[in-house]
Order: sequence, then structure tokens, then C-alpha cells
Amino acid sequence: MKIALVAAVVASLACAVNLTVAQELAKAPLSVPAAAKVADKAKLNINQASIEQLVAVPGIGEKKAKAIKDYISANGPIKDQKQLTEVKGIGDKLAAKVAEHVSF
Repeated sequence: MKIALVAAVVASLACAVNLTVAQELAKAPLSVPAAAKVADKAKLNINQASIEQLVAVPGIGEKKAKAIKDYISANGPIKDQKQLTEVKGIGDKLAAKVAEHVSF
């Protein structure tokens, strides 16, 4: 009986918290630029990433990760997907695939 009562109280609290969060989000929805910034934070910054982090990006192996780091060392930060194609071994198709997972 006590377990059922505790479960009911916990469920009620969870519902109250969810309702409060939903009400707060409704008051101040994210603008498109703010939503984009949140999405970009989930992406790996290609210019600050380590070789190990780059290898975790689909389509990038150790050799291409090293080429990216070497390119950045020699030429400065990569600013966009087009510039990424200047890295040895990265063409348009791979650059498009990588761009889904990284920010510049």
C-alpha cells in the first residue's frame, strides 16, 4: 500500500514538473537563430576538434582527420563546407556528409 502511495505521489510530481516546463517554454519559444545555435552546439567544431574526435565523424578516418588538422595548421580555420573540399582526400560528397556533423 505504501509503495502505491509513493508511486502516485511521484507520478503527480512528474506531471507537475512537465506542465511547468511546458508552460515556461510556451512563454518564450526559441527564435530560429537561437534554435540554430542550440543545434550547432550539438555539432563538433571542426577547427577545435582533436584527431580522435574527428575520427568519430562518419566518413572521416585517421588519415583524413590528420589531413584536416594539417590543413588547419597551414591555412587557418576552415570556414565552410566549400573550403573543407580543399583538404586532401575530401571531395564534395564527403564534405556534405561531414558538414551534417560539424560546425565551422
